[in-house]
Amino acid sequence: MHVLLLLGLVPILLIARYIFNLLRTSYKERTLLSVPGPFWTRFSRLWYFQRVWKGKFEEDNIALHEKYGAVVRIAPGQYSINDRAALRPIYGPGTKFAKSAWYEGWKHPDPERWTLFPDRDIKRHGDTRKRFSSLYSMSSLVHYEEFVDQSADVFFQRLGEFADRDAVLNLGEWLQFYAFDVIGQITYGQRFGFLDKGQDIDGTIDALGHVMVHSTLVGIYHEWHPRLFGLLSKFKWSGAGGRTYLMRYVQEKIAQFSPNRKSDVEEGSLKTQTFLEKMILARDKDPEKVTDYHVFMMGLSNIIAGSDTTAISLSAILYYLIHYPNVLAKLREEIDDFTKQGQCSERVTFKESQDMPYFQAVMKEALRMHSATGLPFWRVVPPGGAEISGHFFPEGSVVGVNAWVFHYDESIFPDAKTFRPERWIEAEEDPARLKVMNETYMPFGLGSRTCLGKHISILEMSKLIPRILREFDFVAEKLKWNTENFWFVKPTDFSVKVRRRDIKSEKL
Repeated sequence: MHVLLLLGLVPILLIARYIFNLLRTSYKERTLLSVPGPFWTRFSRLWYFQRVWKGKFEEDNIALHEKYGAVVRIAPGQYSINDRAALRPIYGPGTKFAKSAWYEGWKHPDPERWTLFPDRDIKRHGDTRKRFSSLYSMSSLVHYEEFVDQSADVFFQRLGEFADRDAVLNLGEWLQFYAFDVIGQITYGQRFGFLDKGQDIDGTIDALGHVMVHSTLVGIYHEWHPRLFGLLSKFKWSGAGGRTYLMRYVQEKIAQFSPNRKSDVEEGSLKTQTFLEKMILARDKDPEKVTDYHVFMMGLSNIIAGSDTTAISLSAILYYLIHYPNVLAKLREEIDDFTKQGQCSERVTFKESQDMPYFQAVMKEALRMHSATGLPFWRVVPPGGAEISGHFFPEGSVVGVNAWVFHYDESIFPDAKTFRPERWIEAEEDPARLKVMNETYMPFGLGSRTCLGKHISILEMSKLIPRILREFDFVAEKLKWNTENFWFVKPTDFSVKVRRRDIKSEKL
């Protein structure tokens, strides 16, 4: 009898706790009652959860700001911002706006097993980033370029095989094979083998996909993450299980590191150096500064963050080029001219790609129209509160901007839904306009939390796109692709036919 009574009280206590928390949030943010948004966002995170679950929140977020204005309520105490003046205080140098609790869903619940991307400790993140930023710097790219070429060679071969068979391929999937194999070579000195096998191996990509969905959704109800992780980690199909699998994979790769290769690196006999080699040398040089956990943590971060972003960005570039043949023709003309002048090698170098102005504009415009990340970069208002966009946000409020919202803002990018690389070249004649465009261009994030692997991703794109466009044509099987947004806005059916390019026919 007493047990039944206690069980009956549980839902009542949970409801009471929910109402208390809602009233506390409402009182604390009473000055923000005038902020508009969908009706149910005043009472629960469920509206936001349901919209994210549908996988199209980048579109929802744009529509919300078109309807409600610069500041929109997404959930109790949570607000999406579309105001350029808000970028510097929230994300700029020296900001006190820490990452929100949504990022808890992206890490192991054990506080001792933190990773760089979801780390909410501003000081620790800054210290860690300083230690390892040189590994991702522009100057380090010379050590990785050969690894990119090796995977690009295999990818190039596979495209030729599809062309010879006149077969349809999911180009988005194959670009992820390429990006995954490149990051495997850069990090561990060997491909995962996706390009060689033409399929997901041991469910690695599938595991990563589960991590994305789980982390994105559980982060909205972050308080449930520690309770669910232990149970779900027993199942590989779950996000928690996928994370456990990837952690084990990284540990095995580190354990397989060859001491002989390490000696070669120390003697300077190797032209290239893997990320792992650089990390282990740094650890051996100063074990207190670079620990075994740092080696593991950064290796894991490379895998989780290093494939999807690049594959999606590559897909976006090719998708828009296919659908805008006039842009593709103009880019090909530039590539062909550079090739004739001996300024574009068979294995296109990073430096050569940087000297192609139209190609640079094409990449920038494609990443504007389809940024890899499709949710707001959520931050917590620091002690003392903050004045943002004409509203005072008390301490603890959650605010964020979405790259898609800014990238489709007509006041910044007129005719924003049109793929027009020329806008970036034209803006060079108007420094004030270019400044605004660059300030609101954020495909790799903002401020001190900008993606650490940005330069590696750009390296992979810069070397591959001119090379394959010089030799192959792509024909889309569908007028418009489908995508799903679980943090990354990933194409699900980028099906194309690939054909060897007939340069003679183009000139007729």
